[in-house]
Amino acid sequence: MIVTDQPAYDAIRDWLSSRCGITFPEHKSAVLRQRLARVNQSFSYKDLNDLAHGLLEEQKEDVQLAVMHAASTNHTYFFREPEVLDRFRKIVMPYLQKKREMRIWSAAASSGDEAYTVAVMIAEEFGEEALSRLNILGTDISGPVVEQAEQGVYQLKQLDKTERRLVQKYFTALNPNTFAVKDLLKSCCTFRRMNLKAQPYPFNNPFQVVFCRNILYYFDRDDQRATLEAIYEVTEPGGYLVTSVTESIRDLDTRWESVATGIHRRAE
Repeated sequence: MIVTDQPAYDAIRDWLSSRCGITFPEHKSAVLRQRLARVNQSFSYKDLNDLAHGLLEEQKEDVQLAVMHAASTNHTYFFREPEVLDRFRKIVMPYLQKKREMRIWSAAASSGDEAYTVAVMIAEEFGEEALSRLNILGTDISGPVVEQAEQGVYQLKQLDKTERRLVQKYFTALNPNTFAVKDLLKSCCTFRRMNLKAQPYPFNNPFQVVFCRNILYYFDRDDQRATLEAIYEVTEPGGYLVTSVTESIRDLDTRWESVATGIHRRAE
């Protein structure tokens, strides 16, 4: 059977790569097609040809935002990858404790689970008073998940890996399956929409720690390296980068020095 929408699919995939740095190889075409089908449904497009026309020819902003949101993976939860978080606690947090102001960037924040997780860890390790000198910026290319992060309301399944005492301490139960982040955490977390491919990054003050987890494998090799180098430039000397256990950066020829699995440091 001839797939008549293949040129349209290729054009959309190329747009995602050039605009967002998000790469879908051939073996993931079924995944992308499934996600694009949801966009078609929401805009009443009959096929990918119509979607490509709205995206590329008419350049409709709402369609572009919907495609970016559909292509980006937003499955996340609190205290994801505990082995990396444990290394962050042991290796990086003593460095942070010495700072008068703690500045952290969650560079692929999705719905905010990571940013709020880090805030909980700092409150538990240093005391709740430390939150007054903590500033966490969470950014994501998807507008809807940034809005969700700002609201700070989560389903119970996203807290499945969180100790019950922490849920009781830092969240308010809205109903048995829905929980809201308390204001003491929300007050130190800010969320903004941002494309990691838009470099250099527009920050005036360097971060001491940058989390960039579970996003690099959607970029091609050149974009991976460019992103890591751009993050390096906005991290203070001696500061840290935290990546996923599934994303090795050793062979990307960056200036980051690997300290442990998932933990990297900028030279002082």
